[in-house]
This record gives sequence, C-alpha cells and structure tokens, in this order.
Amino acid sequence: MFPTVREVLALAPVRHGGPRVVAGAAGLDRAVRWVHAAEVPDIAALLSGGELVLTTGIGLPADDAGLRAFVGELADVGVSGLVVELGRRYPAAVPRAMVAAAERRQLPLVELCRVTPFVRITEAVHGLIVDAQLAELRATEEIHQRFTELSVEGAEPAEVVRQAAELAGCPVVLENLSRQVLCHDPAGESAELLLRGWEQHSRRIRPTTGRTGYDPDAGWLCTTVGARGQDWGRLLLRWPAGELPAAPDAPPTRLTILIERAASTLALGRLIRRDAEGLERQIHRTLLTALLDHTRPVDEVALRARALGVPLDRRHLVGVVVRYRADEPGGTGPVAAGPASQARLRDLAEAVSQALREAELSGLTSTLDDQAVGALLALREAGQEEPALAAFAAALDRVRLDAGPAATDRIRPDASPPVTGPHAARPYPAPGAVIVAAGSGVASVREARRSLIEARQVADAARRGRRDLPVFRLPQVGLAGLLHLLRDEPRLQTFVERELGPLLAHDAEHPREHLLDTLRGYLESGRNKSAAAAAAHLSRPAFYERLARISRILRVDLDSVDDCLSLHVALLALDAVRDD
Repeated sequence: MFPTVREVLALAPVRHGGPRVVAGAAGLDRAVRWVHAAEVPDIAALLSGGELVLTTGIGLPADDAGLRAFVGELADVGVSGLVVELGRRYPAAVPRAMVAAAERRQLPLVELCRVTPFVRITEAVHGLIVDAQLAELRATEEIHQRFTELSVEGAEPAEVVRQAAELAGCPVVLENLSRQVLCHDPAGESAELLLRGWEQHSRRIRPTTGRTGYDPDAGWLCTTVGARGQDWGRLLLRWPAGELPAAPDAPPTRLTILIERAASTLALGRLIRRDAEGLERQIHRTLLTALLDHTRPVDEVALRARALGVPLDRRHLVGVVVRYRADEPGGTGPVAAGPASQARLRDLAEAVSQALREAELSGLTSTLDDQAVGALLALREAGQEEPALAAFAAALDRVRLDAGPAATDRIRPDASPPVTGPHAARPYPAPGAVIVAAGSGVASVREARRSLIEARQVADAARRGRRDLPVFRLPQVGLAGLLHLLRDEPRLQTFVERELGPLLAHDAEHPREHLLDTLRGYLESGRNKSAAAAAAHLSRPAFYERLARISRILRVDLDSVDDCLSLHVALLALDAVRDD
C-alpha cells in the first residue's frame, strides 16, 4: 500500500533537492507510512515507525555521541529513513559519525544538496499514500464483489481458487486436513514445482496466529477452511516476502482479506452446493434426490412414485448405483462434467433404465451426480433380492454389449466365465467396465435413503480394487474400502493427524529417515521385529533403535496390541486419503 524510500526519492520535489544516499542503501525498499519534519533531537519518542524524517539539522546534537544516539533512536523506533537538507547546519555534508551510525543500522540517510521546501515533499508523498489507500479500498471492494458473485453462483472450489490466484497474482493451494491438494492455481508459475513434495512442505508451514496467519520462513499465508465448527481444509497463498523487492514483513492486508473471503466462499459452497440441473431435473431424479436429501416428506415421495406406476409402499426396497470403474479416457481425475462425460453418463443412465425394463423390475432410476446412475428397486418380497440383482446385472451386460464397442462393458468376450450368482467373481475388469453396487434391502420408504447411500459408497470403494463382481455388496468392501469411503470425512483426517501427525512432521523435517515406512513394515509383519528388520535390510539393533524413536515421537507402546491396532488403522486411512 505504501511507497518505498526509493520511490519517494524519485518524486519531482525530492529530485529538485539533488538527493544523495550516503548510508543505508540496503534499506531503500522500506515502506514509507508518513513523512514527518522535525528539528528536535528527541523526536523519536513521538514516532511510531514507518516515517520518513525530514530535517535541516539545526536542532541536532553538536557532538558525535549525540548524533549516534539520535540515529540509533530513530532506527530503534523503526523509521523508514532520514533526509537531511544541507546548507543551514551542514554546508557540504552530514557528519561522518552520523553516516557511520546510519550505515551500521542500515537506516537510509539521504542528503539534499539544494534547499527544498519540505511541504512539497510531504504533499507529494502523502498524495501517493492516499492514492495507494484508495487503490487498496477499491481492490478490497473488488474482492468482496467477486467472491459474493462466486458464492451466489455456487462456484466449484477450483474456480474459487483460480479467482483468488488471479486477484492476488500469487499461487493458491486448497488442501484437506491431511495435507492433500484438492485444487490449486500456480498463477503462471510451474505447477510441478509448486506441488512437488507438497505434503512434507505443507507440514513445515506453521503460521503462528489464529485461523489466519503468515509463516515468513515458508513464505505462505494460510487460513483455515470450514464452517459451523467443522474445519475441513486450509487455503494457502504463496507470498515470499524475502523474494519481493518492496515487501514488508507480512503480506498486505488486502491479501489477508482476499484469502479469508475465498475461504468463506469455499465453506459456504460446501454447505449449499446446488444441483446443476436446476428446475429441469426429471421426476425420477426429483424423487431420488428427495429421498437422499430429505427435501420432501417421505409420504409425498411415495405418493408421487405410485402415480408414476412405481409403488414403494409395502415393498422390499434395494438401492443400486452403477458407475464406470475407470475415469474417462484421457482424463486426469474423476469424470469431469464436460459434454463428452455428460453424454457418456447419459448413455449409462439409458442403459440402466433399459436393463430394468428387460429384467422386468420396477423402480426409480436417474443420474445421481456427474459420475453415477442410481436406481431404487421395488420388490414384492425380500426373497427376490438376490435373483433380482443378478437379473439386473445380466440385463445391463446385454444392453451395453448390444450398444456396440463404444459401450464396452464389464464382460470380456474372450474370457467371460459363466455367472452363477450376483457375487460370482470375474477375473479381469474390461477397459470400459462399470460397477454395479447394491445397498442393504430395507422394508420401508423411510429407510430407502440408507440403502441408496450404502450403494453409492460401495460403488466408490469398489473402484479401488481389482475384483470384478456382477454386483458388489458391503461385505466385499473390507476395512480398506470402508476407510476409502470415509477419506473425505474431516473426523477421519483428524484421527490420522492425531495418530501419525508427529511422525509425518518428523519425516518431513528429516526426509532421509523414513520412519513412517519403518512403522508400516513393523505392523505389516505382524509386529515380528526380526522379520521386519530383515525386510527393511537393517540390522536388528538399528531397527530396534528406529522403533524406539517412533515410540518416543508418537508416545505409544509398540508392544501394545491396542496401540498398534490404532496405528495400523491410521496408516490404512492415510493410504486412503493419499490415494484419492
């Protein structure tokens, strides 16, 4: 916001005086908060720091010790610089004692070789400061307006981060509680360099104040992201003070406002994420969404479903979710909401609807999000559940095979064994494979939400494995799959940090020690120290010493079954979070 001493010296009223820097050139990039003219030796007591002091020297001490004390007091209070007009007290140059004292304290000392009206200097500098303050206010207003618009539009996190980086002109990173990057914008810098070793680097960023703070050593401004007492991540803005020519010890207030408004927009967006299809959603999607989100009374949903010819009352209900096992070819992450992906998902939704008809099953079906198609099967009795799921999976195979090569399905024509039940394993998933996942059957519409959510979670977890089943159910998920389902849950991430945080921080500070790998090997060997030492290619004394260090760092007993169980679960959870 404020001009620097160097910029002040370039102003016309100052150039008129023939400025000459005689000491403290290293401090010319200090910010000038105000200009103060003074002719008394004890002026430092009236200053608060950041002032550029103007003087003719007529009131300064006559002895060298007094001059050194005068300069020292100004430096102690934090003034930006000292400008001395020659002619009245000092005809040709300021005293050497003053020059030496200023150089020792790196305080810019400037001589004005010609008589210069100080009022013109103060007017020019204060004009710059006022203009800068107005520019700062305008920038702050733009920040508030921009992020208000993003909040109203329900912008995605990636767009919020992009806008923040654009307004700041600095790289911005959004991470979760486990220090995993959710999205980022390098602001024109190398994304590879920005994110290389991010988790370890992030753990070294330790701001010292509250929810928003700056770590000058790391050069990052950070703020916590969350709402209603549920924090779920951090937003970080790279502002390396030491690399900028006129940077103070902390980022400008504008950047603090920016990152806090961006964090608020992200938190609000997570709370009120709106449905992209808006008012044009179809009736089936409306009813399924109402069951999942509790947006309509259950009785009303049942009534409208019955009017559609899908009776839900007094039926055995089973939630089913179908999604592609692999991401879109050529994609870099989860299936994006682009035209090709939308068409791909629409084709899958049509195949699911046709499979329900061919299997002569009754139910609601529609897309659930940008990645999955959901169905709620309504069966007459619980005994029909397994045959109905097997029939649906087989019908979906046939429908997608009939659609041609573009809809390559779960069946490999050259290696498909006969299927004898909904859980019969298949050896290899095909490239365009889909996953069919089913939740537990329920006896009422009020419980249908639980079955649909379970099916969606099972489908998500099944993507991580190599097994290929006609229908995935919860028993096939296992602990690793369960933790994968919960990977975005802040409480799980908090558990990982509580159990492993000190060890992860230690490895970040000492990257060659790999104590986390030592702990993993010990636990995966069934706590067999000798076998773990051999697998790690370490002598037993060296391996035992590593275990002792881990015990001290985590404050646990590695001979305790309970402690080791907790650590093992935390490691699995960490893997789930990292392998998102």
